[in-house]
Amino acid sequence: MHLLAYFTFAVYLSVSLGGEMTFELPDNEKQCFFESVEKGVESTLEFQVITGGQYDVDMELVSPNGKVLYKGVKKQYDSVTWKAEETGIFKFCFSNEFSTFTHKVVYFDLEVGDDDDKLFKSIDSQATAMTFLETSAHNAHEALAEVLDYQTHHRLRENQGRAFAEDLNQRVQLWSIILTVVIVITGVGQVLVLRSFFTDKKLRRGP
Repeated sequence: MHLLAYFTFAVYLSVSLGGEMTFELPDNEKQCFFESVEKGVESTLEFQVITGGQYDVDMELVSPNGKVLYKGVKKQYDSVTWKAEETGIFKFCFSNEFSTFTHKVVYFDLEVGDDDDKLFKSIDSQATAMTFLETSAHNAHEALAEVLDYQTHHRLRENQGRAFAEDLNQRVQLWSIILTVVIVITGVGQVLVLRSFFTDKKLRRGP
């Protein structure tokens, strides 16, 4: 559970900005999320399974009119980009229904719209060119966004590696305990067999 607590973090932004989240998906369950997107807005959804089983999950993206825009089966990670043909609520669901006992930890990042439009929406509509300061701010914004994206993916890989290492450590410990028990039982069995040989000889020498 402490590992899950370390993994689980969520950053909820406004509806127009999308968001990112890491959540636990139990076995035999399906979880859906919803996002309001305006017509003509391009959106990108990226997801990755961090821990659990074979690191795979089913994902389905559905438009407001019920049309399936994307359907991935047993995917470890993937990314889908689409442009909304109508304004409405888009639904994307993650399914672990094919797993009977393995929980999954899934991360997804939803980006709705263009960051440039959000960044400069307050600029005077009469302006035809950006000043040097605005250009520098724009470049800094893009660089910081790229750094944030790299950091997020680095944390995901680090968490995935940590989970794999802890799982491997538990398996090695379990296997070591099993081998120790087998060795002890074998040793005790050999002692009892040897004692039985000497006991038989003493019985034969008796009156």
